[in-house]
Amino acid sequence: MTDPPYTPSVNPLARLLEGVDGVVERLKAHAANQAAHRADARAEVEPYHPRKLELTVTELIDETSTTKTLRLRRAAGGSLPPFRAGQYLSLDVQVGDIHTNRAFSISSSPTRRDHYDLTVRRLPGGLVSNYLLDEVSIGDRFTSGGPMGTFTHDPLFHGDDLVFLAGGSGVAPAMSMIREIVELGLPRRMTLLYGSRRSDDIIFQNELEAIERQHPNIVVHHILAQADPGWTGAVKPLNAPLIVKLAAPLAGRMTYVCGPAYKYPYLVGELESLGLPGRRIRMEANYVAKSPPDTPDWPSGVDPTGAVTVSVRGGKSFQMPRGRELIYALEENGMPPAASCRSGECGDCRVKVCSGEVVHAEEARLRTSDRRFGYAHSCVAYPLTDIEVDFQPGNYF
Repeated sequence: MTDPPYTPSVNPLARLLEGVDGVVERLKAHAANQAAHRADARAEVEPYHPRKLELTVTELIDETSTTKTLRLRRAAGGSLPPFRAGQYLSLDVQVGDIHTNRAFSISSSPTRRDHYDLTVRRLPGGLVSNYLLDEVSIGDRFTSGGPMGTFTHDPLFHGDDLVFLAGGSGVAPAMSMIREIVELGLPRRMTLLYGSRRSDDIIFQNELEAIERQHPNIVVHHILAQADPGWTGAVKPLNAPLIVKLAAPLAGRMTYVCGPAYKYPYLVGELESLGLPGRRIRMEANYVAKSPPDTPDWPSGVDPTGAVTVSVRGGKSFQMPRGRELIYALEENGMPPAASCRSGECGDCRVKVCSGEVVHAEEARLRTSDRRFGYAHSCVAYPLTDIEVDFQPGNYF
């Protein structure tokens, strides 16, 4: 079916303007083809904001005994979409019968358009991290969305003197920022306070040491949970006095925090106790599930292990415990919703709750319209009662 020809509506007063009739005739002669226009617009946008990327693993880099970097290039060759240091890639993965995805911060520099580096650390019981570390080989292919996220540096508002608190693989976005500073010779200073379990758990250790020696604007302090014999550096906890000792002065500096989400309230409290306002603290949404009763809105006396029934409109029904995020149960039952951040922020995984009640983790960033019309962010939603949901399954593969 073709679009109807475009017929401009002209106000009679406009006819008094010299040349308006000629403009109208030219518009009629070149009637708009909306379908062609949309296709042209999509072709222009696709290189920068693709719906899906086809990627190939070209290198596997051992960083520590528990961490690898996957270097991904475009399967068809050529440049990848640009990104900003601090953004992430949502990687589509099939593990057994489960279709799922995970967000990984890009650790490579934005100056390198031929590849993305994703640095993956093993998590106890981690479905995807363990699969990527144990099963993936060079030549394997993945699909993903384009780079996403707002955990980035804005020179207009954030200044050029930065502090970054990182834990574990949370150093990945910091590494992307540092590499960009070094490769472009930016007049930007960064102090990195990086927490690791032991010295052999420090990711990018040799590169960070080399950068610090050659670039006085990059300062790195390692903080260990378990100090090795002979260790002369800092030891956890990373508290307000230690932050002052290693990174003062903080006044006027933008501070970034990336690591296990359960540590964020503590670290933010320590920073605020030093007089740092909330607008000067930026956090990456690396969501790690809490115990559901610790969620502020969890009703008193409700057992998180109790079973409820989830019915998917047009699909099937299944049972799940109240204290499990809805998205995982949907994926395990073969009905994965679309998803990107998996931290309650982007809203890609939202589902309409047609009946029943859910509660969200405090990380959920629901829009006013989501609340009004009964949508839930399934990655941080727990069903309190039997529920019925409606959504379009994610097209991962």
